[in-house]
Amino acid sequence: MQAAALGDDGVQTVRYWLYAPGERAWMWDAFRERGVMGLAWGDLGDLAACASKHDVQQRMLEAFPSDGSQRNDILAAWQFAKEMKPGDVVFVKKGRSEIIGRGVVTGEYVYDEEWTQFPHIRKVDWTHTGQWPIDEQLPMKTLTDVTYKQVFVTLMESSFFDSEEAVAIEELTAVFPEYSAEEFLKVVYMDRDQYNAIVGLLKTKKNIILQGAPGVGKTFVAKRLAYSMMGVKDVSRVKLVQFHQSYSYEDFIEGYRPSGAGFELVKGAFYSFCKKAADDEENDYFFIIDEINRGNLSKIFGELFMLIENDKRGNELQLLYSRELFSVPANVHIIGMMNTADRSLAMLDYALRRRFAFVELCPAFESDGFSEYCDGLRNEVFEALVGEVKSLNCAIAEDESLGEGFCIGHSYFCNMKPETCTGAALASIVEYELIPMLKEYWFDESKKVQDWERRLRKALH
Repeated sequence: MQAAALGDDGVQTVRYWLYAPGERAWMWDAFRERGVMGLAWGDLGDLAACASKHDVQQRMLEAFPSDGSQRNDILAAWQFAKEMKPGDVVFVKKGRSEIIGRGVVTGEYVYDEEWTQFPHIRKVDWTHTGQWPIDEQLPMKTLTDVTYKQVFVTLMESSFFDSEEAVAIEELTAVFPEYSAEEFLKVVYMDRDQYNAIVGLLKTKKNIILQGAPGVGKTFVAKRLAYSMMGVKDVSRVKLVQFHQSYSYEDFIEGYRPSGAGFELVKGAFYSFCKKAADDEENDYFFIIDEINRGNLSKIFGELFMLIENDKRGNELQLLYSRELFSVPANVHIIGMMNTADRSLAMLDYALRRRFAFVELCPAFESDGFSEYCDGLRNEVFEALVGEVKSLNCAIAEDESLGEGFCIGHSYFCNMKPETCTGAALASIVEYELIPMLKEYWFDESKKVQDWERRLRKALH
């Protein structure tokens, strides 16, 4: 149960696997006695040296050139070596209609040549052994990720644990906390109509950009929008990157990097994420790009700029370096974020605007959700300060050199509790976040800055 990714607490990432220990489980007794699980394909060598699934594919095709595409075997080898982790649960199958064991992975991947036929090894604590007939037909693959088959997982765990054992089946199978639209609306100060509109855009367009003033919670909204559409807080299906002036195609898709032997081709974040999504077509994946307008989009996306369009998903193009045919899966959704107050950036080009739908996020001080949050704090100083910030936003919106895109967002004042909403905490927001921003906004109007400094500080007393 690893710690949460993306800054969210309490998100577990344990996964469940269905595994065949050789044909008709002929290696089961040996594996169980030694406390391990193993895969064949010894000719692949040590998979720890493979940086991407493409590397595994190359080894598989070289070692077994007459066996076709071997997509399932390549995926199994990659997942066994790179994605499986200690804490994951393994169900052992025999044939396609019987489960014969259960275990918990305890070790990292190792390549052990002493196991001649099954050298790819992981240590496992085999907790149960026996015979459990299954009504449905199990997949034929050697290794299958069944994490998302919650009915199957619940059925299996219920078979292994009875009421006399101190095991909560609900906790075992609640791998990822559920996350609904209602949960989203509780913490994101947005009405349901706007939420439904954004979800509809993302489903049809595939790519959206959340734009708005500093502090409107764009990153917070993006992550929870992804969770609400997935229905669970599954951090393994969400990837967050940040663009900057030096971010390149080589970082995003693929490129050559120095290595001990000279240069090697390394796959980038978006390439790897798309490949992962392509192996899990039944589930949605979300690629989140912070500061999307800070990168050179044409340079970063390269030939894939066309492939992210909703009607081009699944179409293949040849990549620049590897010459590999590559496509962007239909289950990948891209959420970009940009600050409308960033003066240093030029207008986005038409190519980007045509491929993304733009959603404006505004300060939510007037929303019902923020009002309830404010009432719950029961703090007069907080209310006075928020009142001044609302007035400040009116002044910013009316300023011809600024406008609504420069207003102060509500997220500066979120995540407080009655015991933490102190004068010192509020003063810190004013002195170290709001006033420096105003000095940047009105760098040539010191009198206006001084007036608002006085008003904001006065609200604290």
